[in-house]
Amino acid sequence: MTRICNGPIQRALIVENPSLELDSHLREDGLSVTRLEKVPTQEELISTINRIGAQVVFKRSRVEITRAVIEACPELLAVQLCCIGDDSVDKQACADAGIMVLNDPISNGRSVVELVFGHLISLSRRLHETNIECRSGVWAKNNTDRYEIRGKVLGILGLGNIGRSVARVAEALGMTVVFHDSREVAMEVGVEMGWSYIDSVSSLFKNSDYLSVHLSACDVNGQSNAHLLTKDTLYSLGQNRPESSPRVFLNLSRGFLHTAQHLKDAVTDGVIRRAAVDVYPSEPRLGQEWQNPYASINNIVVTPHIGASTQEAQPRIARRVSDTFRGFSRTGVLRDCVFEPRMSLNLASKLVSGNVMLAVMHSTARGTKRAIDDAIYQAGASNLASTHKDFEHLGVAYDLALLDAPLSLDQIDGLIRATRDIVGEETAIRSVRQVVVN
Repeated sequence: MTRICNGPIQRALIVENPSLELDSHLREDGLSVTRLEKVPTQEELISTINRIGAQVVFKRSRVEITRAVIEACPELLAVQLCCIGDDSVDKQACADAGIMVLNDPISNGRSVVELVFGHLISLSRRLHETNIECRSGVWAKNNTDRYEIRGKVLGILGLGNIGRSVARVAEALGMTVVFHDSREVAMEVGVEMGWSYIDSVSSLFKNSDYLSVHLSACDVNGQSNAHLLTKDTLYSLGQNRPESSPRVFLNLSRGFLHTAQHLKDAVTDGVIRRAAVDVYPSEPRLGQEWQNPYASINNIVVTPHIGASTQEAQPRIARRVSDTFRGFSRTGVLRDCVFEPRMSLNLASKLVSGNVMLAVMHSTARGTKRAIDDAIYQAGASNLASTHKDFEHLGVAYDLALLDAPLSLDQIDGLIRATRDIVGEETAIRSVRQVVVN
């Protein structure tokens, strides 16, 4: 089944309580907005999407958009994440169904960076433990395991937007920055900034006093980063540094990068002196009881996934995702697409009132793009400008064309049937959106 939409996207569902400013921005853009106050089960999510005919879901990181949700909700056209992480969405299932997935890789950066350095300094000075001691009447004024961060080596695993921001602050505080990232562009940027590239995760750990993780759910090849940090890797932190190295580990990135047991073992054995964790392999729904896997170890400081939970970050996220979605809905602009981060498609400079934006998500099979162009020609419309992107790893492509006249529903149906016949794939065309430019 091909998903078809004439006009801008009109109906939105908001879950997981992003800033209330989001509702206002979306309503100003003409959307009908429904907000669920409690985190829904999968059944409740499906029911609500279908009851209101939601074409887009705005969400944070906990509610899962599974293949079952996608297949049960034929009007859904987009998922807009109000966060960076995209591992709560089945991206392959979305690609198969012609659903675009967008995120916000920018707005929460400052909040996460400040939490990183709050942990770095507090762990270096043993503030959490000292607070507990003082409250119990212990006056332990000493310098045991208390450090300045200046002059120490900070290893950064993952040099994306947040990783780079952490590196800049660390450098300003007098730290030496080393990093590892498998992406060529990230390597080049880091070296250009004057930071030292280390060619393996293991070597990064061995040569760092502090290690902060800022990885995506998958690597550059689309492979999951789950359990990337093995027990041996964690045990190697600071191995090539002096015995006095603070050996502090921070994971404010992904809960599945290592097991809780391996980190507990490393801290219990004194290999990692202290750690801070903001993410977990399993996180509870709102109101559910949570079992803290690190409860027995005071040297591991835990927070409930609050990296982006500040008064400042959430309104910023609301503004950015509403801007991102407005462009996608009205003119097909693609920004912050999780299928390929840092990629953008835009025909905004060529838009003229009365022209028509035609956005098609389709198979990457040979001949599909030509079949679409031929179908537009056969419909009697002129293709004034176009841009195109293949997401080969997902088997889907996005085609954006500016036409001089709209296609009728019969002509859209003809485009779909003709492309299927030429390519020989029932799912050659996954979704079609058409909007008259104001």
